Amino acid sequence: MPTLDFKGKQFIYSHHHSVPFRELVVDDEKSLPAKGKAPNIDDNLIINGDNLHALKALMPLYAGKVKCIYIDPPYNTGNEGWCYNDNVNSPLMKEWLLKNANPVDKEDLQRHDKWLCMMYPRLKLLHELLADDGVIFVSIDDNEQHHLRAVMDEIFGEGNFVQNIIWQKKYSPQNDAKYFSDMHDFIICYAKNKIDGEQKFGWERNLLERTNEMNDRYSNPDNDPRGDWKSSDFSVKTYSENYDYLIVTPAGREVKPPQGRCWRTSKENYKKLLEENRVWFGVDGKSIPSIKRFLTEVKQGVVPVSIWNYEEVGHNQEARQELKTIFADRDFPFETPKPVRLINKILKLATDKSSIILDSFAGSGTTAHAVLDLNKEDGGNRKFILVEMESYADNITAERVRRVIKGVPTAKDEKLKNGLGGSFTFCKLGDEFNIEKILTGETLPKYEALANYVFYTATGKSLETPAKQKTDYFVGETDLYEVYLIYQPDIAFLRSNESALNAKMVEIISQRSASKKQKLVFASAKYMGQNELSDHKIIFCQLPYAIHKITAK
Repeated sequence: MPTLDFKGKQFIYSHHHSVPFRELVVDDEKSLPAKGKAPNIDDNLIINGDNLHALKALMPLYAGKVKCIYIDPPYNTGNEGWCYNDNVNSPLMKEWLLKNANPVDKEDLQRHDKWLCMMYPRLKLLHELLADDGVIFVSIDDNEQHHLRAVMDEIFGEGNFVQNIIWQKKYSPQNDAKYFSDMHDFIICYAKNKIDGEQKFGWERNLLERTNEMNDRYSNPDNDPRGDWKSSDFSVKTYSENYDYLIVTPAGREVKPPQGRCWRTSKENYKKLLEENRVWFGVDGKSIPSIKRFLTEVKQGVVPVSIWNYEEVGHNQEARQELKTIFADRDFPFETPKPVRLINKILKLATDKSSIILDSFAGSGTTAHAVLDLNKEDGGNRKFILVEMESYADNITAERVRRVIKGVPTAKDEKLKNGLGGSFTFCKLGDEFNIEKILTGETLPKYEALANYVFYTATGKSLETPAKQKTDYFVGETDLYEVYLIYQPDIAFLRSNESALNAKMVEIISQRSASKKQKLVFASAKYMGQNELSDHKIIFCQLPYAIHKITAK
């Protein structure tokens, strides 16, 4: 398969591995927890921080769990004022960026390289966060659409490309356009695993609900007892001589398929359809035959098409009006926000009622709004995770979510006016996990954060639910391993005998579990030999040096 080469690729190809893990630090004041509950990282999340580091921080909690990802990255038009500086550990990269202008503008001849350097490691982490039956949608325009396709073919696999959706973002043309009036953007869709051929497990798209307008296309001109129907073409383009035969209409007219086409079925099957009153020749019985499709047979849903017009999913002006309704008291820094109806359609296609949805370029928070709106509509319990690095993460992104949860009194929509309900926890990125500094007391992450981290790095999997400190220090288990962490964020404890793997702790672990699984026990020291530990199927992993990926992913 051809791959795309660009300046800096050799340095950022594996950069996502070297990005340090960071703790998610809950900000109680900026969170909006459910009534009677404290903010917690198992809730909906809004994270303020660099999205590359935020995605890495999410790995211990959500690797392989996210059902649907929607992102709206910079389109790299040259007018957005975005900066690239991922602190890639390469002197050549640092020298290159030092000599080039940031923010990236139209005059930057290497802006496409910078954009690809920015996107590549983020797409790598998004791929790891995506569930095996998950899907990603990426909004983009003509500036980088062709580059994005090539990079996503490489990361997600060319065979997992699903569709390039065209979204009509404007409802009226620009009469002052130099060449063409730019009316649409793209939404690129890739599955983590596409069901195709021998691949039987992966993402399955949902059918869309039928609208009243669609149902209005059905009628019953011949009073068929099976109800309303509409006709569809009885001929097809794929020619077969066996399906090219003469048909005589009820009025005696002889008809053959149109030039270069044939009938859609054999003569024998045609006779059966005729007996079942499935063939329509028009009111006068003279028309070329067509097939009757009954409304009762198609009510389960509609197959989505690849062109989405503004009438069904909204447009940029509608999105701006939505923000004006929510933020009637202030201005907002978004020229081209996405309408709620657009994201709502993606969610209906891609998620079920308990799915996790991630948006790592959150902007104005439309994705969270759409998730809450759909949950209100169908009683779902979908969870959103938003990441926004800019300073408006609190006063725009999170504030929008606060307002739609509580209700917007001036809104015309009754749901929005009364409030969509829900909750979220606001987080910032804490210090990176510098394991060498833990025993010195220089950095002491919370037990829960370190437990999530060691479980993921040891097993390559994320916990089903965030870790909680227990008296037996049990963290979680996989098909092969049980993981324990003897730790407290207290330097006195870490320097005491209580922080070591001793006979008392071995007895506690043995009493807790008679499983034949290997037991990975992280601790500051051990007071027993490995031969003795092996009798209890225990593998000692010393803090800080043994925190690494013990097993292959």
